[in-house]
Amino acid sequence: MLRISLAAFLATTALVLPAAAQTIYPLNRAEILAGAKFDFKVEFPGSPAEADVKVTIDGEDAAKVLGGKVTFVQKEDGQDYSAYYLRDVAMAKAGNVVVEAKAGDKTSSVTWDVFDTPKGRLAKNVILFIGDGMSVTDRTAARILSKGLVEGRYGGELEIDDMPYMALVSTSGTDSVVTDSANSMSAYTTGHKSCVNALGVYCAKNKKNLEHPKVETIAELVKRKLGLAVGIVTNSEIEDATPAGVVSHTRKRSDFNDIVKMYYNIEADIMMGGGSPNFLPKATPGSKRTDEENFFEKFKAKGYAVATTATEMRAAFAEGKTKVLGIYNTGNVDGAYDLKFKKGTTDKFPDQPGLVEETKLTIDALSKNPNGFFLMVESARIDKYKHSLDWERGVYDTILLDYAVKVAKEFAAKNNDTLIIVVPDHAHMVGIIGSYVDSRPGNTPRDKLGVYADSTVPQYKPDADGYPESVDLPVRLAYAFGTYPDHCFDAKPHLDGEFVPAVAGAEKGTFVANDKYCTPGSVKITGNLPLDANSGVHAADDVVLTAMGPGADVFHGHIDNTRVFRAMATAFGLAKL
Repeated sequence: MLRISLAAFLATTALVLPAAAQTIYPLNRAEILAGAKFDFKVEFPGSPAEADVKVTIDGEDAAKVLGGKVTFVQKEDGQDYSAYYLRDVAMAKAGNVVVEAKAGDKTSSVTWDVFDTPKGRLAKNVILFIGDGMSVTDRTAARILSKGLVEGRYGGELEIDDMPYMALVSTSGTDSVVTDSANSMSAYTTGHKSCVNALGVYCAKNKKNLEHPKVETIAELVKRKLGLAVGIVTNSEIEDATPAGVVSHTRKRSDFNDIVKMYYNIEADIMMGGGSPNFLPKATPGSKRTDEENFFEKFKAKGYAVATTATEMRAAFAEGKTKVLGIYNTGNVDGAYDLKFKKGTTDKFPDQPGLVEETKLTIDALSKNPNGFFLMVESARIDKYKHSLDWERGVYDTILLDYAVKVAKEFAAKNNDTLIIVVPDHAHMVGIIGSYVDSRPGNTPRDKLGVYADSTVPQYKPDADGYPESVDLPVRLAYAFGTYPDHCFDAKPHLDGEFVPAVAGAEKGTFVANDKYCTPGSVKITGNLPLDANSGVHAADDVVLTAMGPGADVFHGHIDNTRVFRAMATAFGLAKL
């Protein structure tokens, strides 16, 4: 038998494999708003000299078409490629264009769809609601818990369902079939696809997170072109992926200190969420900054009212403030269940506002801008509770989102000049498979599960606020997760605090079932995720978008997530300005 070494084999095959071609950003099939700014980059393998490369758009020199100044770097960041840049440029005219990059005998090309918008504005305002991780199952469960189900009919419709336009939205990114919140939100706010953990950039070979090719966000566009007010409201840390996606440009979503600076630079009018440690100077106990900048004081110097409690928030708006920074927790703001029943971190932060009140006050403040506004509202903890396999808390926050949407619909009804979009950034693999009935014989969750004709309808009783008075009923929904680590399961709600399914194992980097929940009547579930996972993960399933108002009629059938940006840009008429 002929034997050769691995090194010899690789050396031989390298002679016959094609050399890597150059990579062009924006990527092939990019949808680009005419007049929107972006960084144009080409990466040439082998580090050719500038004199040996040629970059054209529809046959013309790229610099001439885009109007920028070329920056050329051989062996960028010490790597074996040359980088060709035109930063902060725009395509002036709409149409399909072909971009070619040549180096020696190698040519790469991509096609861009540069799109226009009708002259004039369809909408004065756009409100984008993000139900982070909200799957169809969450909408169904929210309807059952808040409206009731009798003889197969619901006691009412959710606000997010009672909207005339609907579409299925695909969410995959450039590098993975399953997205995270960063690149999925970037698709909504920029119209460009990106990769996992990236915000407002294309994922190139740059080693520095802030140097990747940037694309302008909807917030930057409406401020630059229309002078609109901008609001960002969330119950996550304000630096987290979804809210950060409105303003940020970084390859790494965890760059919280840099993201705070980006908030400061863009000057969104209203910003509310958690995450105070990244606003505080390094010397402050609990700070997570690496410098001594105090961003609370810096925002105050720019004229912002800074609120750290619901009381301070109400006072700021009562005084007529239109520039407000509200940071109400060191981490995420507590969700609807924990705020209602005084769990979570409410002992440390007893005066946190709820998303519904924040939405109303923010809309009232932003609407004082005569040019209009863009507002993003996120119910973030739907996703976070799904990661921790705590479905009841996730559904409470779906109901929370629904009531926030009701506030927006009441505002929009006054003038019919506001486009409202409700969409998840991605899905989780979840489903309602029946009900758990405690009176069924046996001790384990499997014994208690009733399916089909045995799935008795739970009688959740909504209170005056529309939330169930209790989820600890003798008959409960059987809400199943499709992705999970090792954990112990008893089919009962976690009344005392958010579920923590897995904890660190004996072997570094692995997780095992949390023994706290391995009580009589529970069963130990073997996970279906890798051993380094301690929570559930996202799914690639399409998500459901609903919309209403001027410009909403473009939402129907199946669309890509980038089309949400296109719809907002069209409603604002951004390309014609």
